[in-house]
Amino acid sequence: MALSPMDVTQFAAVDTARAARMLNEVRTARLSGGRAPVAPRPVIEQSWDRMLRSGVDPEHDFRSGLLGPEEIRRRRETSELRHVLPVLREALLSVADVAQHIMVVADEDGRVLWREGSARVLRRADGLGFELGADWREEVVGTNGVGTPAVTRRPVQVFASEHFVRSQATWTCAGAPITDPRSGRLLGVVDVSGPLETMHPATLAWVDSVAKLAEARLRELHTQSLERLRAVAAPVLARLGGRALVADRDGWTAAVTGMPYLDRVVLPKSPETGARWLPAFGPCTVEPLAEGWLVRAAAGPVPQGATRIVLDLGQPRRWSVRVLGGAEDWARELSPRHAELLYLLAVHRGGRSAAGLAEDMFGDRARTVTVRAEMSRVRRYLGAYLAHRPYRFCDDAEVEILLPADLRDLLPHSTAPAVARRRTSSGVP
Repeated sequence: MALSPMDVTQFAAVDTARAARMLNEVRTARLSGGRAPVAPRPVIEQSWDRMLRSGVDPEHDFRSGLLGPEEIRRRRETSELRHVLPVLREALLSVADVAQHIMVVADEDGRVLWREGSARVLRRADGLGFELGADWREEVVGTNGVGTPAVTRRPVQVFASEHFVRSQATWTCAGAPITDPRSGRLLGVVDVSGPLETMHPATLAWVDSVAKLAEARLRELHTQSLERLRAVAAPVLARLGGRALVADRDGWTAAVTGMPYLDRVVLPKSPETGARWLPAFGPCTVEPLAEGWLVRAAAGPVPQGATRIVLDLGQPRRWSVRVLGGAEDWARELSPRHAELLYLLAVHRGGRSAAGLAEDMFGDRARTVTVRAEMSRVRRYLGAYLAHRPYRFCDDAEVEILLPADLRDLLPHSTAPAVARRRTSSGVP
């Protein structure tokens, strides 16, 4: 029976045992360099390539040390994921228990912080090392439903021998990343897992929809926190003259006076009271106010001078832009989409039109509305160093790109055609 890679999950739902045997043949052939009966799904093949390059042993189970109870408790208490546990439990646990699955929630480091569901399946998970405090990063335990979604930043279902490490071939899992809507930072992954025979092709869509519900809940909580801060800020700003704003700890604006409204202001990672210099705001004073910061513009001009912009794409899931120059250096962690956009602008120093960026990112020059919306968000924090018509870095800015040691690891989440071409190229921009 000839199968395309995209047929595997559907076939597994009809004949689990046969699908598992076929995938074992695919895995064996791929690792030995032989001819496989069907190509692995692209997301799985790309993960296997990463595992082979990083030296993960496909035949031997490696487990790093478990976190102790105190460290698990500390991480739970500081993780933003604690706010969405009720959403995850309500949407996943009742069905998961009936379907002989478990729900696993891991933090951004791949550490399992919560694990609930069928007692029988939990015992089987123990045998795989799928325990509280375990490290399920892809580079530690191979292709899996926790580590692989964290790398690709998209939902992934892993069935049977699609797992890179042989000991996990009796397992099926589907995981989706949960990101912080305030910053785009990865918070962790929610995963639904179980024995091989519990596999269902609809599980991935189910888990992905629940992850999106969790992100919607985080957005709701953020809106509520801004409303509380706005109530505190209003009487303070009413007494001030000149330009000022109040922002939360992440720089999202609660209220302004004497100036156009800004959705967000870029704050240093650890703001301190006193004189500062902020992008697109200039010299100012910063002081704490409730659960945020009061920012007041100074009368002096924005410092001018040579600027160096460093786009760091070398660390997995830790992409950032640093601006060096002016009165104060600053850095910002990038969301996957903004990392793509700034990479494309850094490569094309002459600039790209909205249509050109749409073609680079989506292979469709008509998707200019999406590009313009994202560029508008980028310009909120980097606008002083970007020009438009076409979109480009300013001519007087020195732009440096820090790439992964292996170009195949460049923005692994990205499906943008231009980025994919760079990943398959041996050169550098």
